[in-house]
Amino acid sequence: MTGLGAYGLAKASLIILLLPGSLEKCGQINISAPIIRLGDPVTASCTISQNCSHLDPEPQILWRLGEELEQPGQRQQRLPDGTWESTITLPYLNHTQAFLFCCVQWGNRPQILDQAELQAGYPPATPSNLSCFMNLTTNSLTCQWEPGPSTYLPTTFILKSFKSRGDCETQEDSIFDCMPDKGHSFCSIPRKQLILYQNMVIWVQAENALGVRESPQLCLDPVDVVKLEPPTLRALDPSLQAASAQPCCLWLAWELWKPSMYMKQKCELRHRLQEEGASWAQVTPLPSSTYQYELCGLRPATAYSLQMRCIRSPLPGYWSSWSPSLELRTTEYAPAVRLDMWWRRRQQLDPETVGRQLFWKPTPLKEDSGRIQGYLLSWNPSKQPGLALTLCNTTELSCTFSLPSGAQEVTLVAYNTAGTSQPTPVVFLESKGPPLDGLHARALDPHSLWLGWEPPCTQPQGYMIEWGLGTTGSNKTFKMEHNGSITETLLRENIRPFQLYEITVSPLYPGTVGHSQRIYAYSKEMGPPQAPELHLKNIGKTWAKLEWVPRIPGLGKSPVTHYTIFWTNTKDQSFSTILNTSSHSFVLHGLEPASLYHIHLMATSQAGASNSTGLTLMTLASGELELYIFLGLFGFLALFICLCVAAWFWCSHRKNPLWPSVPDPAHSSLGSWIPKAMAEESFPLPSLWDSGMPPITKITVLEEEKKLGSWESSDSTETCGLPTTVQAYVLQGGPRTTSTPPQPQSSTSDQVFYGQVLGSPTSPGPGHYIRCDSTQPLLGGLTPSPKSYENIWFQNSPLETPMAPLPNQEDDCVFGPLIDFPLLQGLRVYGVEGLGAF
Repeated sequence: MTGLGAYGLAKASLIILLLPGSLEKCGQINISAPIIRLGDPVTASCTISQNCSHLDPEPQILWRLGEELEQPGQRQQRLPDGTWESTITLPYLNHTQAFLFCCVQWGNRPQILDQAELQAGYPPATPSNLSCFMNLTTNSLTCQWEPGPSTYLPTTFILKSFKSRGDCETQEDSIFDCMPDKGHSFCSIPRKQLILYQNMVIWVQAENALGVRESPQLCLDPVDVVKLEPPTLRALDPSLQAASAQPCCLWLAWELWKPSMYMKQKCELRHRLQEEGASWAQVTPLPSSTYQYELCGLRPATAYSLQMRCIRSPLPGYWSSWSPSLELRTTEYAPAVRLDMWWRRRQQLDPETVGRQLFWKPTPLKEDSGRIQGYLLSWNPSKQPGLALTLCNTTELSCTFSLPSGAQEVTLVAYNTAGTSQPTPVVFLESKGPPLDGLHARALDPHSLWLGWEPPCTQPQGYMIEWGLGTTGSNKTFKMEHNGSITETLLRENIRPFQLYEITVSPLYPGTVGHSQRIYAYSKEMGPPQAPELHLKNIGKTWAKLEWVPRIPGLGKSPVTHYTIFWTNTKDQSFSTILNTSSHSFVLHGLEPASLYHIHLMATSQAGASNSTGLTLMTLASGELELYIFLGLFGFLALFICLCVAAWFWCSHRKNPLWPSVPDPAHSSLGSWIPKAMAEESFPLPSLWDSGMPPITKITVLEEEKKLGSWESSDSTETCGLPTTVQAYVLQGGPRTTSTPPQPQSSTSDQVFYGQVLGSPTSPGPGHYIRCDSTQPLLGGLTPSPKSYENIWFQNSPLETPMAPLPNQEDDCVFGPLIDFPLLQGLRVYGVEGLGAF
């Protein structure tokens, strides 16, 4: 607090120094008390002299405490001498140190005229627990006390004393005051200020600005408060002592502090285990005639920490501090244990040797059986002492080794630094005895297994019980029961909850071992690991069929007793049903159409139950199936129509189809080949009434082609350079009905004449008539219409040899390429040579 006040005072002084010269001596603060009790009120007044002519005639005086905002005082008045005075009362001061400022308005901001420092705290508490001791090391009287709570004010402590006689009721010479260092609560009076063997009065005085307190007075003789230094401990070698060292004992000695060796002292010893949280055990009294001690009754082979302290005896004084710790380890007994053993035969590559794995477990024969440091397994082939061969020297409880085929016995001992246990012979017996008639196991709690069996007809001498996790061959635990009449036992060692254990029991007979039997059991069985997974097979509007595949119970697990199906809708309505274990499917009825359901299956056994993963499904909506069928049929019909339209469009735009669409001349007339508009047109044929000409039975007019055909050539040098004309085919002969079916060709049939009329309505000249003296019928025979698989050529009569007609350039020029008229390719026009003048 002193430092903080100095800093605040320096800051305030700096502010005062920076004031304008005209305001330097204008104001002055007076406070009721600069140091008050924390929480008490304080009153202050600020006076402005009349010499401050530059201020307003009626200046407003403001107050500020620390960093708070300025505020006016409770009262401001003008005194008769012309000065202005403002008074303020703070109802309580809750700061241990603060500055109070007096300000006036100077320009646009308040200007500090004067300041005062305020301090608050508490009176000092009465010092307590004053004690003093004579320190022979520093040769001074050291006193210490408890100063009490903080006062928040500078407080001084003074150790006062004076000499006295008798019971310290009379004060004689005073002793100088002892001032402790800052922050310390002890002080030492040097030896030259003391008078030994005479009483003196000592007390502590605490003082600050709010009061003075004194501790109770202490009357003492400096010699009676001597405090010795602790002794020094060391260990003794038990082998050097006259008597042999006993197990579980410690030998130690100590040396007193040299300046106190002439004093009679008594000492105390304490010890504790070198473990975290161990408590001290005290041993009193120790002999004063000797400086060594044998501490017995401790744990064997255990590390201990020891400490010692001493005091003057019988004179009064103080106990010394505890000595530094001495760490020692107790001696031990030779192991006194019984070794229960069990073995297994191992595969060996060498046929002349036999591999074995030996297990053992020590059983203490008494309470202090001695610590076991290790195990020694040996084999003596000659049976002579001192010639044994060491097979294993280990701290484990098992050993793997190989022996010749004839070796049947080894020896096992446990040892420590004190000796070895009694040798235990191990004889490897063959399993020739009868096995147990039955074996049962069940869990009593998560950390034990009950095991029961039916003994064989021949009562064994004992039983060897071995158990371990699952089917693994490692980390096995065994137990030997030496009472052959028992039929049950409880396994508690190395049993953990919810684990599968493999338990093997072998009866022991004189000179042999019975065949072992095995059983599996859970220490505390859990429910099935997981229920079967649900699958949706079929679903409808109001039903759903579910199925699942049952799981095979694991080894040692209880089988499933029943299944339970739960289903919940979106309205949080739950339903369930119980099924037996033979059920592998189930149909949920009464469901709502187009609804969502959450389903899960629970499998239950004697040990508990487990759930499957959830299955979420939605039933079909009403009429949805019919809609699917209608949409399917409609789509199929639309696809069929589209295919038909596409086929028609493709065929109608094909230039050269597979076969030309030509009517059968045997059942039609050439008149049906032209449009009706062209058939109704007529053109003059003046010479057709000539009596010399055969009668014309039919004229067919073809429409003029405006587009060049494939048989027309643009080359003018070709012979096929006839102009485009309207062609008329003239059939000469007697009148015949076109619908009359054709007759078969014969040599006596009438000749039919053919002619060709050439003319064009756009050419100015008359047309031409060309007669063909062909005597062949219109159709060469009763050739049927072409089949779907025939193209271009007709099918010839089987009696005739087909012969392809020779091409004629003239025919091509007149009739065009006959390939476009496959049914007329067999027609040849003859006798045209004589019609040139027609």
